[in-house]
Amino acid sequence: MVSGAKGGGGKGGARGDVVTDITASLVVFLVALPLCIGVAVASGVPAELGIISGVIGGLVVGSVRGSTLQVSGPAAGLAALVAETVAEVGVAMLGVIVLFAGILQIILGLVRLGRMFQAISVAVVQGMLAGIGVPLMFSQAYPMADAKAPGTPIENMAGIPGLLTGILTDPQALIATLLGVVTIVLSFVWKKVPGPAGKIPAALVAVGIGVLVAALPGVDVKTLQVGNLLNSVDVPGAGQFAGLADGTIITAILTFTVIASAESLFTAAAVDRMHSGPRTRYNTELIAQGAGNTVAGLLGALPITAVVARSSANVQAGAKTRLSRTLHGLWLLAFALLLPQVLALIPISVLAGVLVHSGWKLFGPAEFPKMWRQDRGEFAVMTMTMLVIVATALLEGVLFGLAAGIVLAALRMSQTVIRQHVEQDTAKVVMAGNATFLRLPKVIDALEAAAASGKPRIRLDLTGVTHLDHACRNQVEEFTAQQRGLGLRVELLMPGEAKPAGSGTPAFEAPATAPLPRRPVPTAQEEAAGPSPWPAAQEAAGPSPWPTADAEWFYLDTRPLPEEQARSPLVG
Repeated sequence: MVSGAKGGGGKGGARGDVVTDITASLVVFLVALPLCIGVAVASGVPAELGIISGVIGGLVVGSVRGSTLQVSGPAAGLAALVAETVAEVGVAMLGVIVLFAGILQIILGLVRLGRMFQAISVAVVQGMLAGIGVPLMFSQAYPMADAKAPGTPIENMAGIPGLLTGILTDPQALIATLLGVVTIVLSFVWKKVPGPAGKIPAALVAVGIGVLVAALPGVDVKTLQVGNLLNSVDVPGAGQFAGLADGTIITAILTFTVIASAESLFTAAAVDRMHSGPRTRYNTELIAQGAGNTVAGLLGALPITAVVARSSANVQAGAKTRLSRTLHGLWLLAFALLLPQVLALIPISVLAGVLVHSGWKLFGPAEFPKMWRQDRGEFAVMTMTMLVIVATALLEGVLFGLAAGIVLAALRMSQTVIRQHVEQDTAKVVMAGNATFLRLPKVIDALEAAAASGKPRIRLDLTGVTHLDHACRNQVEEFTAQQRGLGLRVELLMPGEAKPAGSGTPAFEAPATAPLPRRPVPTAQEEAAGPSPWPAAQEAAGPSPWPTADAEWFYLDTRPLPEEQARSPLVG
């Protein structure tokens, strides 16, 4: 009877999960629809391609058991990169680039390199997101006023004053801009609306308002131009595949692979923190993303990544299984096939406003003061990554950020303490820490100072060095040979060598490594002879170096001290 109750509860729970997942899929669909279209418009491609990628993100990526609640589709983070690529090589080549990026993702997942993308500095990731967000905001400021963006991020920023002048002199541009501004404001405040209305996606509310305003007499704002979904499919042909011999195409493939994979797996880590369900299988999820991009490439659609906005909406809607993220792709497909005329009523300025809000969230201004308080070095890496992306391109900025992060880590790992002092006729140089080529100038200064002291003896103590690379070792050995050739007495103690007894080395230079005394174990003959005379003999010599039978024992409490007691007056 108990077993039957459990079974019934399990079936009821499963039915409840299905109902919840269907409801969640509708919520995700409502969030994804304007984003798919907006990303396509921002990428400089037909809106239908954004919907196709959204459908693939649901039906293909969503059906693979990589992540349970993460939702994929065309991402705002890649819009600027896609727009730049399309402007350079054309829309026809986009399918080939996305196709081979997907194949590379599958290979990376099969060789189990999915977790490799987690070994990237958080500062680089946040700098990358900020570097994506800033250009996205400025580029979408123009469509928000029914205008065309000049081009590069720097040009877009420089053209803002002229854009504002045009808005103030053109009533229709002013109406379009106000629709975009209302969309941005709603995106920030709509969640605070009480009751069931607050659960409606802000982007959907903004689209509804935009459609109503665009239908008013005297209003002439640009609306979305949507064609037939099936006619938008553009399968790459032999001419496009021949473009693989172009170095620009190869670079674009590698760029899409790295950025799309990193964004998807970083999003997976963020989504895993939002719920308590099954964790993401990173290699499987990377294969799923690759499968989605492979299909998207074959259809000539936009690249696919995991998207935070849709994933968080899925979690907040109470989704429990992969069904919700898969079904949202089905709803996108049905809407685009059955109701395409509805999409033509949406003002472009509203979609631009949605993307400006997405760009602001990617920029994350609150992360900069937070990083400044936590780590000034990481703050510098984060800021430089963002600035290089804005000034050049996404790939160059990310590579610069990775290089800067590696240099910062190397500098921090190369902490070398060098003490110099003179005792009688000896100039002493004591080194501790990690001596690498990055600290070579400091090492050379110390050696030259010892040589310039004029003392007949030089003592180089490197026994406290935990790592001595080839450059520093070579420099020390050359200096030693040179000074000995000049007739000076040079004593060189390398890492791992014991110090001579009675050297009087301070505690910071050589940690104590003397073994503890070991209690002698009596042999069988000694035990038969009776009690050992050792205690009586030792009593005259001094106290025993190990505990006796009547010794007092104490428990060592290794728990950390409370915060108010952690600072001892002895250490300051």
